[in-house]
Amino acid sequence: MESPFKGDILKGKVGLLTGGGSGIGFEIAAELGKHGASIAIMGRRKHVLDSAVSALQSLGIHAIGVEGDVRNKEDAARVIETTIKQFGKLDILVNSAAGNFLVPSEDLSPNGFRTVIDIDAVGTFTMCHEALRYLKKGGVIINISATLHYTASWYQIHVSAAKAAVDSLTRSLALEWGTDYGIRVNGIAPGPIDDTAGVTKLLPEDVRRKKQEASALYRMGKKWDIAMAALYLASNAGNYVNGTTLVVDGGIWLSKPRDLPKEAVRQLSKVVEKRSRDAPVGVPKSKL
Repeated sequence: MESPFKGDILKGKVGLLTGGGSGIGFEIAAELGKHGASIAIMGRRKHVLDSAVSALQSLGIHAIGVEGDVRNKEDAARVIETTIKQFGKLDILVNSAAGNFLVPSEDLSPNGFRTVIDIDAVGTFTMCHEALRYLKKGGVIINISATLHYTASWYQIHVSAAKAAVDSLTRSLALEWGTDYGIRVNGIAPGPIDDTAGVTKLLPEDVRRKKQEASALYRMGKKWDIAMAALYLASNAGNYVNGTTLVVDGGIWLSKPRDLPKEAVRQLSKVVEKRSRDAPVGVPKSKL
């Protein structure tokens, strides 16, 4: 799809993306790059990084890949310093590294719970903390969240807890760092996004179909939809947006089954309206 934004809105900017080698992270990296930014992507698998960097460079994007684990403070510092050495600065940090798997709560070990918390929540804070001194004077942070914890979610208690923590980090850092350093910190909460590991691994086809039917827009989201939201928040278009987590899910988290078909509601409404019109006005209903 064609971007609605001008192609140079991020000209001269430098972006670092964790989890940028695949899925939503890669799509965001590609769109930031297409709109003028130089890109560094961070991940644990060298072959994935190499493939992603090659794809970005084929689009004419200045891109590098740096191996590292967001859970490791030394890795975070090294990746950020490598980005600075390569591009001279850092303007945009996108935290999209995440872990997820389906498991009933009683079968989830404390170690499994801790692993996802460490990647999603601790990893997000670690990257923000290490990037702070380079992002001062107007940098941008975007944290990729989810909508699972807005109500409750089956078999993903670990992810729900981690993303709730990410949302809290977003608000608190927006308050502190927005006030002290002019850094804007926002989040994006994607719904089910087609052609991502989160959908192919976690949602069977029949569940996927139900999710699509539940969407107010009656379709699955695309990685491009999330990338456009990130582009808005990273650019001057979102210059007065700080401390918010933008839900990009087509309205799925708001959706509920219809209690009655639309025509039945219309008929019921007519009956109620007629009863109301026919009722005497000003006649007391009490027998006292």
